[in-house]
Order: sequence, then structure tokens, then C-alpha cells
Amino acid sequence: MISGAPASGKGTQCELIKKKYDLVHVAAGDLLRAEISSGSDNGKRAKEYMDIGQLVPDEIVVMMVKERLMQPDSQDKGWLLDGYPRSLSQATKLQGYGFHPELFILLEVPEEILVERVVGRRLDPVTGKIYHLKYSPPETEEIAARLTQRFDDTEEKVKLRLHTHHQNVASVLAMFEDTIIKVDGSVSKEAVFAQIDSALTKLLEQRAEKIGSAIA
Repeated sequence: MISGAPASGKGTQCELIKKKYDLVHVAAGDLLRAEISSGSDNGKRAKEYMDIGQLVPDEIVVMMVKERLMQPDSQDKGWLLDGYPRSLSQATKLQGYGFHPELFILLEVPEEILVERVVGRRLDPVTGKIYHLKYSPPETEEIAARLTQRFDDTEEKVKLRLHTHHQNVASVLAMFEDTIIKVDGSVSKEAVFAQIDSALTKLLEQRAEKIGSAIA
């Protein structure tokens, strides 16, 4: 499992983990959209709530996640659960189905850096490319002139999102105390991945040792 605040670089790290370790990447939001578009029973139930502007109940989302984690590819390759569970009740339900991560990766980034990352983000409406005024500025004046900012990428809105995120994560952490690794997410993406890679390598080595001693 991996958890990180908005703009913590979680999406980038998921891609890097998936690429190196070939894990099945499971993000609840993507799963929800896929289930709705496929017209599955869970998708239909979820759509009923979304159509009237309500949040999809935990039990529906947990059921979707559980079914995805039980698929043969997840069982064979292992899974990377992205940004989920987000509450104690979700974590408890998943645990009840027998899903417990071998590693819970917590990306830690100081709030002022997260705010700076979000507030500086800009979108090019022509190409769909995301820029950052400080970290990846537009290549030309022409592009710079047409960039737009998402309505919720303001300091006030991002601080509200961060507050909600921190509350949610705090309630989940107690369940996974024995498997948490805290990763400094304020450094370059390569340096962040090096920390995660080291923890995963160590985990695989420990697992190999256990299998070896069981055979012996």
C-alpha cells in the first residue's frame, strides 16, 4: 500500500514501482470508473449514488477492491494498492477479507512544499500537458500566455484538501504500524524511489530467506 498527500508524487512513484516490480496497480478511483463503464453489478450500484451526487458507500468500494485483489494476476504478481484505504472502516473491512500489506509506504512531504507544488501547477489547454511555474516552466512565451490554473489549485483549497488527507491517514496508520516505512518525498523522484526500492528489495530478501529456511 502507498499513501501520500496531493502533490506528494505518489502517482510517479506508483509508475516506477509498477515498472520495476511488475505489481498490479490498483487505485480505487480508476477501479470505480472501470466498473461503472463495464456495467458490472458493483458499477451499477455505485452509479446510482453518483447520479444523485452522493458518495459511494464504503462497502461497495471495498467489495470492488477485494474482487480486484482476488483476481489471478493480483494473486500471482502481487499488488500495489494506491491511496486506499482512506479511513479506519475501509482498512478494517479490507483486513477482515484477509488483505494486509507486507509494506505500507507513507510519503512524507512538508506542507509548504506541497502547497508550492500545487499552487504553481498550470495546464496547457491545447496539449493537455501539465507545467509548473518553478519546477517545469513552459518552453515558450506563447505557451506561457495560454496556461490555465485549475480552480481548486489555490492555497486555501489545497490546505483544506491536505487537512482532510492528514485526518484520513492518521486513522489508518494505527492498523499498519508493523509494516509502515516513512519515505522523504521532498527530494527528487529518483531519490524518493531509491528509498522505496531499498525497502522492497529488503522485503524480497527476507521473504527468500524465510522460504529457504522452510525448505531446509
